[in-house]
Amino acid sequence: MFRELRSEVEDAVEAALSSLDLPTDDLGVEEPPEDVPATLASSVAFRMASEVGAPPPKVAADIADAIDATPYTYLERAEPQGPYVNFFVSDAYYAETLEAGRDEEYGHLPETGKDVVIEHTSANPTGPVHVGRARNPILGDAIARVLEFAGNDVDRHYYVNDAGRQVAVFTWAYETFDESELPEPERDRSDYDLVRYYRKGNAYLEDADEDEVEAAEAEIAEIMQGLEAGDEETYERVAVVVDQVLGGMRESLERLPAFFDEFIKETKFIRNGDADDVVERLKDSEYAVYEEDAWQLDLSEFGFEKNLVFLRSDGTTLYTTRDLAHHEWKFNNYDEAVTVLGEDHKLQAEQLDAALEILGNDTDQLRQTFYSWVNLPEGGMSTRKGTGVDLDDLLDESVKRAREEVEERLDSRIRDDDLDEEDIERIARQVGIGAVRYDIVSKQPTKGITFEWERALDFEAQSAPYVQYVHARCCGILNEASAAGIEAATEMSLLDTEAEQELLRVIARFPAVVEQAADDLEPHVVATYVREFAETFNTFYRECSVLNADDDDIAAARLGLVEAAQHTVANALYMLGIEAPESM
Repeated sequence: MFRELRSEVEDAVEAALSSLDLPTDDLGVEEPPEDVPATLASSVAFRMASEVGAPPPKVAADIADAIDATPYTYLERAEPQGPYVNFFVSDAYYAETLEAGRDEEYGHLPETGKDVVIEHTSANPTGPVHVGRARNPILGDAIARVLEFAGNDVDRHYYVNDAGRQVAVFTWAYETFDESELPEPERDRSDYDLVRYYRKGNAYLEDADEDEVEAAEAEIAEIMQGLEAGDEETYERVAVVVDQVLGGMRESLERLPAFFDEFIKETKFIRNGDADDVVERLKDSEYAVYEEDAWQLDLSEFGFEKNLVFLRSDGTTLYTTRDLAHHEWKFNNYDEAVTVLGEDHKLQAEQLDAALEILGNDTDQLRQTFYSWVNLPEGGMSTRKGTGVDLDDLLDESVKRAREEVEERLDSRIRDDDLDEEDIERIARQVGIGAVRYDIVSKQPTKGITFEWERALDFEAQSAPYVQYVHARCCGILNEASAAGIEAATEMSLLDTEAEQELLRVIARFPAVVEQAADDLEPHVVATYVREFAETFNTFYRECSVLNADDDDIAAARLGLVEAAQHTVANALYMLGIEAPESM
């Protein structure tokens, strides 16, 4: 239905532009600006302003005047607002929205037929996941959910760095130092156990005398060369460390939750010869140069001042070289590849894109999104130095504080009658972890976050618990109505108050929000929407009683609206990776 509405709007804009003798190559149809009660909008006036020599608001007004909504089923009218043309829908669209909203799958877009792989997190397996790294799995998991909701077949991959210097240092340290030389692990889990060796190794390389460091570096280099040479014994030595640490990291990530369909190791592309193939093809390209004892790509033609090294003087490949092979593998197996990266990888990613083009790939298959870091108020976080807050500690503290808040807010009657200790634990986990996820995913990825406990665990507006409570409230109304024998109905004519109609308008926007979030890889759009949704629902809840409505028909119609609201908020929270509690 939403796709049909969008098609009608596009047709109407195209017809209006044609009637004004304006180009129709870009119609600019999108989600409307905030606080506009329209379902869709067009920003085409921005681009047409220079074409006609008039300011965008004047162009938008002319386009709106030229739109004829008469032939359309769902489009009722178009109105200009500043530089935008806003589109309002008919009662028929709202009636069908209300009916569609009563389906648990509401908001899902039709299947696209596209196979999409999203690579996210991919943190080096050198220790427990820190808060500084948490933005990647939270953002990546939410993008994967949004893309699935938008009709794509999505695989989630974690690219494991098991061939770089850090892992070689880790393997050397694990084989060199004794347990007695290390502090007690912070938790009884493999990643906390082994990270002590990694930190000890780095401290040794910084503090030992020159001869000792030289001997250690020789052993580290031997491990790296063994990996490049395809030495099975070296692979097994490295895997002992990598697999144990990765197992512990997975436990932390699954608490978020962030799950993966496959863990792809770098060494896969060394062992199967793909990395060597990439090296030979790059050497044969017109951009290859041999400088400073290394093979490099001269990317000046692509706007880069610095060359890209793809083969060291000792014959070992670099992370980027192996990642080129990895991306070509993704292109061969998927229609689209999405990568979630920290802002410090932006230059490397842009160079990789240029190298992929040199190798003859269609880089339109690749979409990359970048995020800024999560920091502590006192500064950054480092696994190597052992500073920062572990994700497990953050989640434990969040659940603890959530439990305290839940117990304080529980109505004694509800607690005695409905919620036992197991329920309280469940709600505390749902609310505590949901608060952390929402605090991170609700921000634009390019904006940095300084993590603060009080903000992350704010249980008032602008937070996950505020939205989760709306879902619990919907469930409570539906359960009480069922017990009272009230059945939901789809009757638009009885929903005539402003609060009812505004809630229905917001529900009707949901598919457009899904589409925008998927198109732009921006799940924070969903977070903003669901917060606005919660505010709108709470106004409806205050002004429109369901169980004590004036008559049974109105009660049934409002119940149908609540059912649609429950499915909308549940699905929006699902896309953000936040649980929707049935009681709070």
